[in-house]
Order: sequence, then C-alpha cells, then structure tokens
Amino acid sequence: MEPIPYGRQHITSEDIQAVTETLLSDYLTQGPKVAEFEQQFAAYTGAKYAVAVSNGTAALHLCALALHVQPGQRVITTPITFAASANCVRYCGGEVYFADIDPATALLDLRAVRRLLESYPKGHFHGLIPVDFAGLAVDLEEARKLANEFGLWIIEDACHAPGGSFVDSQNREQRCGNGQLADLAIFSFHPVKHIATGEGGMITTNRHDLYERLLKLRTHGITKDPVQMARNDGGWYMEMQELGYNYRMPDMLCALGISQLRRADEGLMRRRVLAARYDAAFANVAAVRPLAGAPGHAYHLYVIQVPDRKRLYDALRERQIFAQVHYIPVHTMPYYQRLGWNPGDFPLAEAYYAHCLSIPLFPSLTDEEQQYVIDSILEIVRT
Repeated sequence: MEPIPYGRQHITSEDIQAVTETLLSDYLTQGPKVAEFEQQFAAYTGAKYAVAVSNGTAALHLCALALHVQPGQRVITTPITFAASANCVRYCGGEVYFADIDPATALLDLRAVRRLLESYPKGHFHGLIPVDFAGLAVDLEEARKLANEFGLWIIEDACHAPGGSFVDSQNREQRCGNGQLADLAIFSFHPVKHIATGEGGMITTNRHDLYERLLKLRTHGITKDPVQMARNDGGWYMEMQELGYNYRMPDMLCALGISQLRRADEGLMRRRVLAARYDAAFANVAAVRPLAGAPGHAYHLYVIQVPDRKRLYDALRERQIFAQVHYIPVHTMPYYQRLGWNPGDFPLAEAYYAHCLSIPLFPSLTDEEQQYVIDSILEIVRT
C-alpha cells in the first residue's frame, strides 16, 4: 500500500492545461484570470463580492485591516483553529480573547461566547471570528444575534468549508461565505483544501465599502481610480492613500482555481460519501468517537477521538497511514502564554486536543485505501 496522507490535492490534465494556457498568455499577474476567479467564486458562495489574495492568512489580515482593528480592540475566537485565526488580530495590535468549544462538534460554543460577553461591560469587545471547523458550518444566525446585541462585527473563517452550509430558523440554506450573516468570510486554497492552488485565498462579502477597501489594501494601499484620487497627473498616475500590502494572487494560480472550482461540487460529494462510510464503520465502536456531523457539512477533515491518540497515531504511521492533529489549542502556544493565557483556561478544548486525530479524507482516496484505513484503526484500537 502506498502512503496515505490525511489530505491530498487532486490535479487533473484540465488543471495543467488551464495553468499552461495562462503561462503562455500576456499576464502572469494582475490580469483577467484574477477577476474571472473572483466572479466565479462569488457566484459559488452566493456572495456579492470576492477578492482573491495570496493565502488564507493574508485574507484574515486584510479583513482585520478593513474592519479597522487597532490597539486596544478586543476580538473573540476559538482556541481550536490554526493560529492565523487569532494572529490576524495581533497583526493589527488588537487583543485576542478565546471562548471554549462545544465538545460534540469542536466548534466555538456560542453559549460560552455569550457568557464571556456578559462578563464585561458592553463595548468591551469589538469582533468575533468563528471558524467552520472541519467543514461544519457555525450557526451564523445565532452568532449574528450576538453580534447585533453586543455591537460586534463577524469574520467567518470558512477555510474548511467551501460549499458547506447550515439551515437557519426560516428553513433557508445559508451557504458558508454568502455574506448574509457575516461581514466578511475567508477561504484558503492550500493543497489539502477543497480547492487547491498551491497557495492562495479569497475574501467574500456583501458590503461594498469593505470590498473597495480590500481591493486597495491588497495592493499596497494604492488606487488608480480617478474618483478616489486627490489629483490626476495622467494615465500613469496612481496614489498610495494608506499603508497596504502586496497580497495579490497571480493569474496562473487563479487559472488553477477556476479549473478546480468547476469540479468543487463533485469533490464535495465524494467527501460526504467517504465520511458516511467512516460513520458507518465506527458507529458501534466505543473506542472511536467521530465529531458530530450535520447536513451541509463540507468535510475538509474527518476527526475521531480515541482514548490513546499517540498510540494510534504511531501505529498508523507504521502502516503508512499519515493521520494529523487539528489543532493544538492556540492559547497553549508559547506566544499566547506570554500574553497571559495558560493551560487549563479552556478545559473542553484541551480535552478535545488530548484525544483528536484527523484521518485520511480527500476526493481521490479510493474505496480500497479507505477500507485499509478503517481496518487498521479497528485492529489497533481493539488490541
């Protein structure tokens, strides 16, 4: 059996052709493929606007900048996420607060968020960054109610959930990143994600003011729009109006993203089929507890919890099955401990971390490979 990673990109001949055609075109960056990818991704999520950027972390940073996060502002997020979900606030000098998770899903527990909000005077907090962890959508309807009550903005970290959704109280499907409930949403195109471009990211929003600001911040804070400029010396003229960044995504990666997007739903369906097979295999196994699923789950990850995670992790590696852990709680990282957070602050997140393991799940995983993973896990946990 060849090595089986927890995630893997799937590159087709159509993907290669799309990139090759762009390499042979007049534009490698700042060309037409960027706008094409943005338009198609906005349509896929149901949002009005999309802004392509260099990676998911850049997307988070730009969102924080666009929302004017600054020193002294306080933002709440989950400890079970990649560090960038919190770091984007620190990049702007803001303060990060954490709330514990729902142990059934590992999502940010909005009841814990409410308790945190109510423990401080109104106005103490400025924003909320929930994460659609593993592909399961956060209930943004409830998050929006909290945000409206306490005067918060929302950045939805949807890196795990393109194509994912939840059903709101009016029985309407709310697709991740559609801009209906969050001010901004971000996505990543890292190779293990649903849409792989190597590196790359996307921001979606329904707010035109934020869209315009993101476009400027993405490109050094520079504009060539005559309406926005203080003066116009000629066709060459441009103005740097604020401190921005070079967070652009090149055309060849956007071409790959467009090609990958065409089969995004196909990949999503395959992920759900594989997840259902795992569900069935572990349904009556007391030593293997998968995270709770739900309709609309995008299944970037399939996470199980086991009594002895390290033993299973090591034994799977001996069988060429390379599982992974998502995530080490952010508040336990040395950087955040220097800011005052300590182990024990969020016991549910830490208990989850002690037992979690992400097992292989990606569209090109074959039935035979998955059965080998299942058989291996069952054999190991039963011995």
